[in-house]
Amino acid sequence: MTKLNLVTGANGHLGNNLVRALLASGQAVRASVRNPNNRIPFEGLDCEIVQADLMDKDSLLRALEGVDTLYQVAAVFKNWARDPQKEIIEPNLQGTRNVLEAAAEQGVCRVVYVSSTVTLPHISGAVDETQWNSDFHDNPYYQSKAESEQLAWKLAEERELAMVSVLPCGIVGPNSFNPTPTMALRRRALHNEIFIDVNFYFNLVDVRDVATGMIAAAEKGRADERYMLATENSVSTRRIIRTGSGVQPQCQDSAPRPPPGVDDDRGFDGTRQQIHGQRTNDDAQSGGTVLRCEIADEYLESSHRIGFLPPRRGDSNPGEF
Repeated sequence: MTKLNLVTGANGHLGNNLVRALLASGQAVRASVRNPNNRIPFEGLDCEIVQADLMDKDSLLRALEGVDTLYQVAAVFKNWARDPQKEIIEPNLQGTRNVLEAAAEQGVCRVVYVSSTVTLPHISGAVDETQWNSDFHDNPYYQSKAESEQLAWKLAEERELAMVSVLPCGIVGPNSFNPTPTMALRRRALHNEIFIDVNFYFNLVDVRDVATGMIAAAEKGRADERYMLATENSVSTRRIIRTGSGVQPQCQDSAPRPPPGVDDDRGFDGTRQQIHGQRTNDDAQSGGTVLRCEIADEYLESSHRIGFLPPRRGDSNPGEF
């Protein structure tokens, strides 16, 4: 009997790429969205589309009927709101509670819960999945992700759910129908709209590698484990700006130069933030050991797709960004 996977937030950047990866591997997929009338993200995809809202437990119970593996992807992803508690923190917490309780009640065999590397300490040096962030820098999204994942682990233990969590970093890549804050940054770089180099660092990963890692975590990961899905070195805003300049000649590199003797991709304190974790391909044999997220390649790919450069031969979706 074919196993059924439910992907929540299936019209989002990660969710949609996960649906595609599951279908490509021959698996049956049920895709849940809040608005099932918008079929654009699912054109050409042979999946079942259902309506579900994380704030509506009854809709989740219906969506989870007969499901073997739940990929809990849907969440509020924004860093600012007029009322952060009401608009970001509470929905992510209540949504986590609703979906995991519904999964337990429907007898779901496996849960892959999408968290984030923002739940890890933001320090210079190595971190791993055993550590938790406790300084959210007044960012309600960071707080909501940490508290939501901790709640998920509590519920999984109470309801005896076989759960793993995955912690992707900043996600870039194709099939972004509603650009996330991370993808919006890339768009601004390509449009020469980053006016100040704030000397910030991003850890970026290709969305297709995250989807591959999630499937591997579902199939081969150990219950009660967290799996980081990230690249080893972070990328500076300076490099992002300069990469945009390389793709778009009219982009002017106005970023300030570092002091003499300091590497462009290092902070002014001479340190480089590195993130090391339990590789999913070690514990879950993901096979995704080659990460495609080289910044220049990503920007070139985007430029072809959004029309900055002529479409490449064989590009079937030039509007993808």
